[in-house]
Parts: sequence; C-alpha cells; structure tokens
Amino acid sequence: MGSLRQIAFYGKGGIGKSTTSQNTLAALVEMGQRILIVGCDPKADSTRLILNTKLQETVLSLAAEAGSVEDLELEDVLKIGYKGIKCTESGGPEPGVGCAGRGVITAINFLEENGAYEDVDYVSYDVLGDVVCGGFAMPIRENKAQEIYIVMSGEMMALYAANNISKGILKYAHSGGVRLGGLICNERQTDREIDLSEALAKKLNTKLIHFVPRDNIVQHAELRRQTVIQYAPDSKQAQEYRTLAQKIHDNCGKGTVPTPVSMDELEQMLLDFGIMKSEEQQLAELAAKEAAKAAAAAG
Repeated sequence: MGSLRQIAFYGKGGIGKSTTSQNTLAALVEMGQRILIVGCDPKADSTRLILNTKLQETVLSLAAEAGSVEDLELEDVLKIGYKGIKCTESGGPEPGVGCAGRGVITAINFLEENGAYEDVDYVSYDVLGDVVCGGFAMPIRENKAQEIYIVMSGEMMALYAANNISKGILKYAHSGGVRLGGLICNERQTDREIDLSEALAKKLNTKLIHFVPRDNIVQHAELRRQTVIQYAPDSKQAQEYRTLAQKIHDNCGKGTVPTPVSMDELEQMLLDFGIMKSEEQQLAELAAKEAAKAAAAAG
C-alpha cells in the first residue's frame, strides 16, 4: 500500500473531465500500471469508455436493491474493463433528494473495507468540481486523494471552478497530505488559451501539466463508448493522452499547496489578457451603439 498513488480528477461539469481521465488512465494501464477507477460523479459516466458500456450500475443503486451496502459483495460493484482496469461508480440520489456526496463516502468506505485497493498501483477518483461541497470534497478531506489534477479550459467558468477547487485543496492541505498536482487544459479554442492557462497555473502555485488539443476523434471514439487509446491507438490524439499519462506518472511527490486568488484578481487576469471587458469598456460600447442607433433613426 506504501507505493499506491491516489489521484483525483476534478473540474466543472461539461469540461471533458471524465473523457480526459479515462483516456489518461487507459494510457497508464498501457504503461503497465494497475488501476482502480472510483467514479464520484452522480452522472456515473466515469467508467463507461473503459467498460465500453452505457452506464455502470452504481454502489448506491445496488445497495438500495439489496437493502443496504452491507448486503453487497465486492464483485457486485466492481467491473473489469480495458486491459484489466477495475471500475466502480458511487452513484447518487434522485435529483432534488438527498446528498450525492453521501454516495461517495459510502462507496469509498465499502471498497476499502472489502479489499478493492489491494494489488493496484493507482486509485483514480473522478469528481464533479462545480461546487466543492463537503461530500464531493470527501476524497480531499479524508486524505484519500493525494494528488489533485484539475481539468479546465480558457473559459471564464472553467477558470473560476479551478480556482474554487484550489480553495478546497488548500483547506485540507495542512491537515493532510493532499496536494495540487497541476492543471490540465482541455482545449476549447478560446482566445490565448495556453497563455491564460499558464498564467492561472502560476497564480495557483502549480504548473500546466499538459495542453490537450481539441480533436473530433475524441467524439468519434465516445460514440463507440471507447477511449481514443482503444479506438484509434495510432492517432495523434492518442499520443497526446500518452504524453499526459507519462507526465502524471513522473509527477509523483511534486504536488504543491495551492495559492488560490480572489474573484477580483481572477477578473483582473482576464482583463489583462483581453478576455473580459471592464465595466467602463462595456458602458462605452453600449453608449456608442445607442448613439449610432439614434443617429440612424434621426437620419
């Protein structure tokens, strides 16, 4: 257990976190690493590309059917996917009812108690990161995940989420061993995206681990419920994920305590990069439009 790497992929919804994590883990298993994926997103989509299936049955849903989690066996919740990767999904309650974080806690405790963490080199948690509530922060809070990788892009809300997740890491960094491993930019082809990602990484006292270029082959693979590594192993995009996997593998023990910034600092950075306009600029543009409209009406 001493050499076990416990990593987590966090990021706002829709950023490509689960796709990035599954492709990276598929590349890691190619490198001879034994892997367990613990899906901590209520959507339960953290393992489907590895299992080549729609959605895996979750710990919470199986426990509800059986009566309680104590009535389950490990083989009930653990499925084997691409090249032997072990997969499980915590699941969540129906929308509007209960706390999804409770499913994360229940699943991790059950897996640990029943030996799922034995004979693996990596445990990877895939966690929703729009809001770092107590439940979703559980892998950080309980010192389960030791290295956090934040999947982001050059979009405003993705940057905001990355900063917010860093605040969650900082809260528990000194009481436990959790560290920020780095940022992974999933390209959205926004203005100055690499520059902005590197600037945010510097502000957060971390590094941009890798810039993953946008490629439609990712969608082609997903339609077949496969990773790019499996679907098109010789493609340029597959090589990008292998490069990312190698960088994460080489990053052991190099995580940092993050230095999140205020919302004002974040907005100032966006202003400095010309991504966002100041209120004065917006008002001036609005006044110019109104003046032009009035002039046209008068003419």
